Amino acid sequence: MSSLEQEKKYKKIIIALSIIIPLVVAGLFKVNLKSLGFNVTPLTFLPPIYASINALTAVVLIAAVIAIKKGNKKLHSQLNTFAIGCSLLFLILYIGYHMTTDSTKFGGEGFIKYIYIFILVTHIILSIIIIPLVLITFMRAKLGNFPQHKKIAKLTFPLWLYVAITGVIVYLMISPYYT
Repeated sequence: MSSLEQEKKYKKIIIALSIIIPLVVAGLFKVNLKSLGFNVTPLTFLPPIYASINALTAVVLIAAVIAIKKGNKKLHSQLNTFAIGCSLLFLILYIGYHMTTDSTKFGGEGFIKYIYIFILVTHIILSIIIIPLVLITFMRAKLGNFPQHKKIAKLTFPLWLYVAITGVIVYLMISPYYT
């Protein structure tokens, strides 16, 4: 099978995942296991853990760029694979938290509230947009299509980095309001 045929095959999977993941997350976000009658302990300890995972993802992404600029393709690949794993772990913990714990409302007022909302909204929108970008970038590297990989990576990297960093910022801004 040619690289182009493989890419077409994987693009169908990427499109499906890019639709399914946000829909499942949105759906599970609205599911509260307690309200469904399950006797679950709220996972209130998770927000600092998944915020730390976001911070780690940001550091790993920067390290991956440094590695490729130094010509270390193997380390670059390993770091990006690790960053994808971090993002998946974040997602699992985030869903677990929201399925067992009531959402926390931001308590700030005035100008800071608008800053928080802006950061949160851009974080959420870009976290959806980044899914196909990361998967396409990863697929092109795995298929050895490095010119196209490099081209899309120039967009994927800053957006993914923004999502990781703003995830930490959102946590820091809302953390005083956790109960």
